[in-house]
Amino acid sequence: MRRLRRAGKIGEFVSIFVNEKQRCVYIASDGGRVCRPLVIADKGVSRIKEHHMRELRDGVRDFDSFLKDGLIEYLDVNEENNTLIALYEKEATPETTHIEIEPFTILGVCAGLIPYPHHNQSPRNTYQCAMGKQAMGNIAYNQLNRMDGLLYLLVYPQRPLLTTRTIELVGYDKLGAGQNATVAVMSYSGYDIEDAIVMNKSSLDRGFGRCIVMKKYSAICQKYENGTSDRIIKPQRQGFEADKMQILDDDGMAAPGETIRNHDIYINKESPTVTRTPITSPMGLPDSAYKTSRQTYKGPEGETAVVDRVALYSDRNNNLSIKFMIRHTRRPEIGDKFSSRHGQKGVCGTIVQQEDFPFSERGICPDLIMNPHGFPSRMTVGKMIELLGSKAGVSCGRFHYGSAFGEPSGHADTVDSISETLVKHGFSYNGKDFIYSGITGMPLQAYIFMGPIYYQKLKHMVLDKMHARGSGPRVMMTRQPTEGRSRNGGLRVGEMERDCLIAYGASMLIYERLMISSDPFEVQVCRKCGLLGYYNYKLKTGICSMCKNGENISTMKLPYACKLLFQELQSMNIVPRLKLAEA
Repeated sequence: MRRLRRAGKIGEFVSIFVNEKQRCVYIASDGGRVCRPLVIADKGVSRIKEHHMRELRDGVRDFDSFLKDGLIEYLDVNEENNTLIALYEKEATPETTHIEIEPFTILGVCAGLIPYPHHNQSPRNTYQCAMGKQAMGNIAYNQLNRMDGLLYLLVYPQRPLLTTRTIELVGYDKLGAGQNATVAVMSYSGYDIEDAIVMNKSSLDRGFGRCIVMKKYSAICQKYENGTSDRIIKPQRQGFEADKMQILDDDGMAAPGETIRNHDIYINKESPTVTRTPITSPMGLPDSAYKTSRQTYKGPEGETAVVDRVALYSDRNNNLSIKFMIRHTRRPEIGDKFSSRHGQKGVCGTIVQQEDFPFSERGICPDLIMNPHGFPSRMTVGKMIELLGSKAGVSCGRFHYGSAFGEPSGHADTVDSISETLVKHGFSYNGKDFIYSGITGMPLQAYIFMGPIYYQKLKHMVLDKMHARGSGPRVMMTRQPTEGRSRNGGLRVGEMERDCLIAYGASMLIYERLMISSDPFEVQVCRKCGLLGYYNYKLKTGICSMCKNGENISTMKLPYACKLLFQELQSMNIVPRLKLAEA
């Protein structure tokens, strides 16, 4: 069967897999199996010889002809179990059955962006695969003509100085998602504890990490069944709500290029009050038959966004619809999240004036300072090599490579060759620099490891997450504060926080958190039967519905959720009785 497949008589994606335990041969050809091509080796000798490669270079051969001639075959997971695959031909032993075409193709797109991943601890590469998807950058060449729901763009994206073959294959260097930051690995100011980074204010002024957040707001002018429809009316230019309508054009829609603030109206829409019953008047409805249904912009307080574009279109029900694209330019601030390509994420801990930043004898000032404690436990040696390689690349003017397992094949520069380049250009072979303190002007006691690293700005920004509340909306059913930032909710004291308060014996604090600031409620309790009564406002007294009188009624405070639980239990024929003692 395998000979047939290698001769091209049966499909190349059919897998023939010998199961030793069951002493049978499985032949699988179902769809959805991930297959990958490998070079066939006979007793450790590759079937692809130099003359095959010459034919490929001259354009006589292509990939398919390698497949048809039985030099390459596709294996799926089952068949891979019974193979011994060598990364390079020179590593092959007589037992080897296959050789990788190119070792870095083991990795997918996300992992292929990591330089020197084979020098990192494996979970770090996994983290980066998740975080690379959250990095801001360019999404496409038509990104400024698109109307996406939410769009994060970097203003000055760069291509990485230390690149990999995968980056070139997928075109990541054409549409990058990050910037090359000069990083000094040192502790500074104490605001860089636990992965936080210290940023240089002048770098931010020059546009480092600056991003644009675009958000789409839409409005629909609906047609109703009785022939009426919503209408957009001219805004009022003076009077009560004129200041909220400053940005509206005479057609009642926000004008592109206008600065929009919180609570501004971006479409002045009215809906008819009657939408079901047929209308008789042939002249249309009078103004009194409409109620306002304006749409207001809810954004962060004190931040100025801009109406970027307004687009008119018809939806599938042929209603007039309007899309507003709101653009907001942000510069990095304390609490924004950054990450290098090695799963080393950190938030901005503080922003320091350039005058107070350390500088090298060449006058180079770092863009950000990273704490050295990020290296020992994380073991991301790839990040250190990236710093060296980028530094050599900057000084000699070529892009260095750091593809996975690429040192033997020349797809990755070795540390030795990088160090030679550095020494040739007057740097220390280990990438360390002689640095002066920006505060005292004196040289620092130690040499500082410093150079460019490709940093990504992630989409988690503190402006979108910041949340606090005093008093505010409550849920109807439990009368407790709502949940979540979008609904202006409260911060929950959960099970574990409660346990801590109990352990400390802070009973009044528990009482305050779980009742006073949440859902206090006054109930009438019957001392005789222990059930909840009610307060009769006519008789100005509490009455127990079981005893039918108001003689033994006491008033007490309870969380409303507790009262609700009692009533829900009663509805299931479980009778909770409250035993009261004298206070």
